[in-house]
Amino acid sequence: MAEPHLTRTPDAEPSVGVAVARESGGGGSLRDEPFREDAAPAEPISGRRPWRDRGAPSAARPSAARYRRFWADVGDQFPDLGGARSTAFYRRDEERLFRDYLPSLDGLRVMKTDLWDEAKNTRILRWAAAEGAVAFGVDISPPIVFDARRGFGDLELRAPVSDIRWLPFRDASFDAVYSMGTIEHFLESEQAVEETFRVLRPGGRLILGVPNRFDPFLRPLLVALLYRLGLYGYGYEKCYSRRALRRMLEAAGFEVVAESGILFVPGWLRMLDLACHTWVPPLARITGAAAGLFAALARRVPFLHRHGYLLASVGVRPPAGSAEAQTQERP
Repeated sequence: MAEPHLTRTPDAEPSVGVAVARESGGGGSLRDEPFREDAAPAEPISGRRPWRDRGAPSAARPSAARYRRFWADVGDQFPDLGGARSTAFYRRDEERLFRDYLPSLDGLRVMKTDLWDEAKNTRILRWAAAEGAVAFGVDISPPIVFDARRGFGDLELRAPVSDIRWLPFRDASFDAVYSMGTIEHFLESEQAVEETFRVLRPGGRLILGVPNRFDPFLRPLLVALLYRLGLYGYGYEKCYSRRALRRMLEAAGFEVVAESGILFVPGWLRMLDLACHTWVPPLARITGAAAGLFAALARRVPFLHRHGYLLASVGVRPPAGSAEAQTQERP
C-alpha cells in the first residue's frame, strides 16, 4: 500500500519543504515550478517564492502534528518491501493503470499524493519518470521524502515535505494526479480529493485508489483486527464501497470515466509475503509463488481487477466551459 502526507501547518518547518524542492531538481529555475507563491521560507531564495502556507484549521493542528510524527517514525523504521514477489504484482497493476487511463507519459506533469511507494514499495513514480513524465510528489514524512529522492538517482523528482490535504501547488498545475492508498489514513479524505481537483488542469485526470470494503478475501476485517491489537503498521485506515468512492469524486467536481482496481490477492497472503521477504527470505519463495497464482488469474480474467483489495477509479476535471465545469462554478 502507499501512505499519506502534510504541508506547512503552523508547527511545520517551511524551510524543509523549500530545501527539498530546490535540491531535488536539476538546477532549473523555480519560476517554472507550480508551487504557490506567498509563503516565506526561512531564508530568501532567488526568483519567486514557491511556497504558500495555506495552513491547517486550528482545530486540526494537534492531530496534524501527531500524524506527521507517526509517519516520520514509520518512514524511519519500516523495511523496504521492493523485492517481494507480491510487490512486483502490485507494480504491474499500477503500470496497467497508467497505460490504460493516462495519455502518453512523455512530458506529462504527474503529481503523486505520497512517496511511500518510491521509498519502500513499487517505485511506480520513478517508472513514470523513466517513461518521460515530469514527476512531482508530496509526503508528510521527511525520511520517506529523502529515500524517495535518493531512489530516483539521475532522474528528477520535485518533492516537498507536504500533505495532500493542504497542497503547496498552484491551481491547475498538473496533467495527472496519482493517489493509491493515501486518503484512507485520515479523516479529511474529501478535502484531499478537493485539493487534487484544484491542482489538476481542466481535462486532467486523477487515478484514485482506496481499500475495497467488499474485498472478497475480507481484508478490511483483517486490518481492523490487527489495528485493534496494535499490530497494523500503517495506522488508521478506512475502506470504501465502489459507490462511496464514486460519490466522493463527483462531490469534488470530477466526472468518473473508469472504474478498476488492483491487487486481486488475499490481504493475509500479501502481508505474509512481505513478512517472509523481510525476515525469512527462504519462505518468500513459497509465499511469492502463491501470490503469483493470483496475479496470473487476474491477467487471464481482467474482470477480477475490479475486485482487488484496492479499488481504483479515474476522475476527469471537466474542461473549462463544459456543463459540468459551469455547474461547479455556480454559488
